[in-house]
Amino acid sequence: MTSSHSKPFVFVLMPFNDAFTDIYKLGIKKTAEEAGLRAERVDEQLYSESMLERIYRQIDAADIIVADMTGQNPNVFYEVGYVHAKGKLCILLTQNTADIPFDLKQHRHIVYGGQIVKLQSELAANLQWAAEQVKLAKISGLNVKFQVKNAELERDKLQATVSLQLLIDIENTRDVSFGEIESVTLYHGIRWEFSQNGQACPKTKSDNPLFAERHQLSPTVRRIGSRGWTQLIVSGRKRVHDFGDTGEPKDEYKLAGRVMARITTATGHFDFENYLDVEVGDIPF
Repeated sequence: MTSSHSKPFVFVLMPFNDAFTDIYKLGIKKTAEEAGLRAERVDEQLYSESMLERIYRQIDAADIIVADMTGQNPNVFYEVGYVHAKGKLCILLTQNTADIPFDLKQHRHIVYGGQIVKLQSELAANLQWAAEQVKLAKISGLNVKFQVKNAELERDKLQATVSLQLLIDIENTRDVSFGEIESVTLYHGIRWEFSQNGQACPKTKSDNPLFAERHQLSPTVRRIGSRGWTQLIVSGRKRVHDFGDTGEPKDEYKLAGRVMARITTATGHFDFENYLDVEVGDIPF
């Protein structure tokens, strides 16, 4: 029999309120258990330190964090800030999309509208993804994160183009060097063009059916030292409205979808996926 403590640990952050009892027990905890994970809130545990210190320690120990942002509870917001500062894998939940601040919307999140069945379905898929990322990180010794910066919309009466910077952080979590990195390939949806240092990145159709296209990126370093880190910065552009499209370009566009970075070494490759959700609006002058 497998010990519950050998299962990946999901630590849950949410308001301690009777209105969330079924959300937690049926929507989160039951879903995690059915996925082969162990989910707990701090109020289910025995401890001697202060509650805040216990929450810090459990965030540090967790493989995955699930945080319900509904109602913009200040304690949950504070704790999620600590989660992101520690670089932990985090899935955000909310009943109302307005409860997630703009700068967090690019992080993986679920809007479940108070419907437990919807929460169960979407969280199950997200936990499966997260568990695979945890397993991959342990096998490879790498932690890879994606972040969007400087997203802008360029538009006139005939066309509109979104431009942004995509930051890919690659962290070596082990006490020995990682290498040699032979290549980094970015997988994504259609109509994207990426460049690095002002030079267009080579592009072709994807060999993975989950993605339409792929760009070849240049690694900034070939070997990452013990507990070291490197960052790739690429500029992306996507035509979201063209001359032949009906109607005029909109003032705002939402770009959401999966991306994947494939890190290839002499011994094989490792695939790290994430979900990006970006809202880009025209800035009037």
